[in-house]
Order: sequence, then structure tokens, then C-alpha cells
Amino acid sequence: MSIGHCHEDVVERISNQAALLGHTSTLYINVPQISVARKLAEIAPRGLRSSFFTNSGTEAVETAITLAQLYTGRTEIIALRLSYSGRSVLATNLTAHASWRPTPTTFPGIKHPRSPYLYRSHFDPVGDPAEQFAQDIEEVILTTTSGKPAAFFAETIQGVGGYIVPPPRYFRLAADIIHKYGGLFIADEVQTGFGRTGRKWFGIEHWDVTPDIMVMAKGIANGFPVGATITRPNIAAAWTAKSISTYGGNPLAMAAASATIDVMRCEDTPRRSHERGCQLREGLDQLYARYDWIGEVRGMGLMQALELVENRVSKTPAPQKAQALLEAAKDEGLLLGIGGQYGHVIRMGPSMLVSKDEIDDALERLARAAARAEG
Repeated sequence: MSIGHCHEDVVERISNQAALLGHTSTLYINVPQISVARKLAEIAPRGLRSSFFTNSGTEAVETAITLAQLYTGRTEIIALRLSYSGRSVLATNLTAHASWRPTPTTFPGIKHPRSPYLYRSHFDPVGDPAEQFAQDIEEVILTTTSGKPAAFFAETIQGVGGYIVPPPRYFRLAADIIHKYGGLFIADEVQTGFGRTGRKWFGIEHWDVTPDIMVMAKGIANGFPVGATITRPNIAAAWTAKSISTYGGNPLAMAAASATIDVMRCEDTPRRSHERGCQLREGLDQLYARYDWIGEVRGMGLMQALELVENRVSKTPAPQKAQALLEAAKDEGLLLGIGGQYGHVIRMGPSMLVSKDEIDDALERLARAAARAEG
């Protein structure tokens, strides 16, 4: 819920749209759809202005992958370990978490280099971590593919993986590598988009990289089912086959998205996420100083995480501690998320309209929960 529950502007826009037109075949473009496409083109990285609307992030990912394959005439995809992409057959094969892959069905041509996970890196600590992680992408291309990948697909901050923030320069180097081998760079902004990472509208902008294709969902319509795939017009033109998403881009969902984007622009969510994110981070850093079982605090803007360990020397993941903290926080009236390969990372992503007092209150509840989990 990017701007909180039942925001009055979103409720009003949806209600008005429901009284005007609830659904029509998406063979026909509707006015709210045009409105959202224009608004996305205004805030997206330069050159991305052709959008296709679906119902979810999974569908947006499927659209992006298919589009990259059509544009390049290739099929192989490079995705990252610890990534999460959705629940379809293709999306679960892009996903690199065993617990999120329900069947052994394999989708050919998907390869997974290492996640740019600094806290648990096995690379030489003396070298540049961005270069070492990026070189792993190139090695995977050269050793496990035909050498002609269609795309490199990555979340700009890995969500289910535990809010893994890549080192500076990583995406610049990764984009250069995939372009060197003739592929496209697809940025997944499903969790990071619309100001959540602070200062910028999209996470990828922090690294001064313009993706070839970008996917969005979740916060785009404040809880309504909307997925969006945006790209350059010349790439979009590669899709010449028939295609339809029955409810994708329907008037009600588009009204919700249009209103949500308007509110986010009016409230300047990139600025708000930065300010409130700094406040949240300060409180989390104080908890880090108090408890040895908090191995790392990381994140950007209003996307912050605690990686829980047995102790900082061993760095052994502590999923039981994470579950204890989650339940203790719930008892305090504070709902948190959990992630990481072992279910050992606490994730926090509140509404981007959260107030200073609400952050203070949440930190107080979290501190009480941590004291209970300690015992």
C-alpha cells in the first residue's frame, strides 16, 4: 500500500469510474489507460514511454521477457540468485529460491549468476565488489549460455532475498556486459518503484543507469491489481503478434493507478521516503548497537531490513530469532515482513505517506519486541 489504506483521492476516483465504466474489452483503449501511460512516461527513465498493462508483477515480467526475446531474436535469460519474480512457470524459473519453486518443472535457457550480496560475499574482500559480481555475470554468459543472451533481468534491490542492495557501479557494469553480448537490461521495479528507495522515482536511477525495459506492479495502484511493462518505442514495436490481457488496463484499475500516481507526485514520495527512511534507519541502527544478533541493517529509503544472525562473528542465519521477533512485534501491534534465503531477514516497507510520529511509534514497538525476543 504505497500511500496507505483507503486514501480518499483514490477511493473517490475509483468510485467515480465505477459509475462511469467498469469494464470493456481491452481490444479498445480507454481514457484512464491513456492517462496512466502518459504519467508513467513523464516519470520513467529517459526514453521509456511505451507501456503495456496487465494484472500483476508476474504478468509484467512475462511480458518483458517475451518482448526481449522478440526484439533480440534470442531466448536465453540471465537472472540473479536470490531473486523473486512471481508464480507462473517462467517466473518461478527466474526465481532463485528453492522454497518459492513448487515443482521441478524447468524452463530452458535461464542462468543465475551470484547475487550482489555484500554481507555474504565469497569474493576477495580486497577487490572491487561491484567488478567481481559483474564479472560473474560475464563468466556465466561465457560458460553456461550460447554467448547470445536475450536479457539480463534483475530487481534493483532484491526484495524476497532480504532487501539486498548492490554495491555502487554494479548495475552500470552489468548493463555494459549484457549490451556487449547483444542483450537487453530489464529492471524489476515492482517493489522499489515510485519513490520507495528515496530521492528517485525508481531504484535503478540511483546508479545512473537507464534500463531497456522496466516492470512495475504493487505500489503503482495502491493495492489494485495492476502490472506495467514500459520500454522504448522501437523495442515495443518488436511485438507484432496478437496479444490481450482481459483485465489488464481495465478502467477501474487504471483509475486507481492514475489517482495513486497523482498523489505520489503531489506528496513527493521520493523526498518523503528519503526523510522518513533516514529516521527509520537511525532507529534501526540503535537496535543494531544494542543486539549482537542483528548482523546488518541495510536498505534504502522506506525499504529497510535487519539481517538476524546467531552472532556477528559466525554470521550464521537465525531464522528462529527472526520468527520470534516477528511474533513479538505482532503482539505489539506492529506487522513486519520476513525474507532472506533462510527466512532470517526482517523487512520493513511502510506506506510512503507515513508520518514522523508513526515512525517513532513503530520504532518504540519494535524496541519492545526486540527486548522480548532477546529473552
